[in-house]
Amino acid sequence: MTSPGRRFNAGVTRFWTLAAPLYDLPFLQHWVYQPAQDEVITALRAHLARRIADIGCGTGILAARIQADLRPDAVYGVDMSDGMLDQARARTAEVQWSKAPAEELPFDDASLDAVVSTSAFHFFDQAAALREFYRVLVPGGVAAVATISPPQPELLRRLTESASNPAHNPSPAQLRTLFGDAGFTLSDQHRVRRPLWTRGVWDLITIGIKP
Repeated sequence: MTSPGRRFNAGVTRFWTLAAPLYDLPFLQHWVYQPAQDEVITALRAHLARRIADIGCGTGILAARIQADLRPDAVYGVDMSDGMLDQARARTAEVQWSKAPAEELPFDDASLDAVVSTSAFHFFDQAAALREFYRVLVPGGVAAVATISPPQPELLRRLTESASNPAHNPSPAQLRTLFGDAGFTLSDQHRVRRPLWTRGVWDLITIGIKP
């Protein structure tokens, strides 16, 4: 039987296949998504990552930026939406694009220096995805995840959780636990730095290192 969480994610995938053209609207990218992507680029540059995968890559804006700004040895973009991947492939051929779930990545063990994900983690089976991130990273590899994490009273958080994905919009503490349970050593966690008028997005970046 298909789990409720998997059915929900399949519906999300179908939605983004149809909505992919809207995702690239300049104002949406600049004010909502770019601040977190800027911080991911900074983290990758600091860790000197050479083989990098963007999970839940959408239309490929971040993966293309990684390729253009950092010029690593290899950049991979992974997503489950055909519509998103069609636009990503049209954006650049310098990134290797793949259709796969975050919980079953198409990479060998210890084959990547960095795994990143922005504005997609809430769609994943988060514990399973982080275990996959850990599996595919080399020792010393970095996982950088930007999430939507609004402050919520505990009662409201419990009401919005589901049995299939109890940390759908994880709190900072839940993210630290998820990273630790997957085997990562927490390197950094902070609110994404963004202009005052967009701080209602409430995004958070969490960075872990594979020992």
